Amino acid sequence: MIALASYAVSESNSRGRVHAEPSPGIRSEFQRDRDRIVHCTAFRRLEYKTQVFVNHEGDLFRTRLTHSIEVAQITRTIARVLALNEDFAEAIALAHDLGHTPFGHAGQDALNACMKAYGGFEHNLQSLRTVDVLEEHYAAFDGLNLTHETREGILKHCSRANAAQLGELGRRFIEGTQPSLEAQLANLADEIAYNNHDVDDGLRSGLISLADLDAVAIFATRRREVEAQWPGLAGRKLVHETIRRMINAMALDLIDKTRSNIAAAGIVTLADVHRAPPLVAYSDALLPQLRELKAFLREKLYLHYQVLRMTDKARRIVRDLFDAFMSDVRLLPPQYQLRARADQPRAIADYIAGMTDRYAMKEHRRLFAVGEIH
Repeated sequence: MIALASYAVSESNSRGRVHAEPSPGIRSEFQRDRDRIVHCTAFRRLEYKTQVFVNHEGDLFRTRLTHSIEVAQITRTIARVLALNEDFAEAIALAHDLGHTPFGHAGQDALNACMKAYGGFEHNLQSLRTVDVLEEHYAAFDGLNLTHETREGILKHCSRANAAQLGELGRRFIEGTQPSLEAQLANLADEIAYNNHDVDDGLRSGLISLADLDAVAIFATRRREVEAQWPGLAGRKLVHETIRRMINAMALDLIDKTRSNIAAAGIVTLADVHRAPPLVAYSDALLPQLRELKAFLREKLYLHYQVLRMTDKARRIVRDLFDAFMSDVRLLPPQYQLRARADQPRAIADYIAGMTDRYAMKEHRRLFAVGEIH
């Protein structure tokens, strides 16, 4: 077992759980967090939630579940190299999308617009709400009762207004302090995963081509490396060999720059991490290439007319569902009708956010399609 760095999160510097529990015995506290996340209902639902392409558009595209597993793999690998807490970092990575709506960012934007007059909707905050309140497994408490550190890591972004309502957990968004290195790492591992795998899915879909990617330096450079080593290689093998080199290049750059930042800032303790500026980062040399890649994906993939057609439908489905349930709360399932007595808009948001893509489409047909009664 690799010894943890002095500034890593550990059981000795953890702030524990809201509800005290007996020791997990053969597991660490952060292994328990990870295992609870893997076994929770919201995690299973990620299998049928959109990454870029809606679930019914093809079986080979990434979903929120496969994306989360890929983020966890990258996070854990880099955490081990940096002597950080692997189990803790993996727990954050696996939980980071638990509160995401169906239909990806289009669904999130639509639900946020619906909730504008009722406090808005933030998927990071919804992920926290999922593990704190909505999961129903344990007799002694609602939610999963995760450690303070895992909950803090899940909450990557939060408005100051919402942070003010979260007490100690929201303080860093008000004071401008940083989360653990493991949380910072999971955040950037998320970026490494989706940038590379959106390229892969975009190529698989035919919406972007290898010729298009010749204009993207970080891809074109790795493709030339592959072709030099394997002349004549083509198809899926060429794509995979190129993308694996891109992931490796980003990860190695991140490791080197993060080590340099930690040393330059004189980081010794976890408290030092909280007081320092963000430490997990890419080098100045790589950042322009990453910006170029993101701009390419936005222009050529996310704003492609075929993607926009589906996301427009997705926004309409979310708006229609929200409006229908606001107009008549009796249309909600019984358990959400009970929640709606305290806060109807938030109960509706909880219900919609928990839906998979296909369930949302089916629920929309139940409510609006003539002949659908079940």
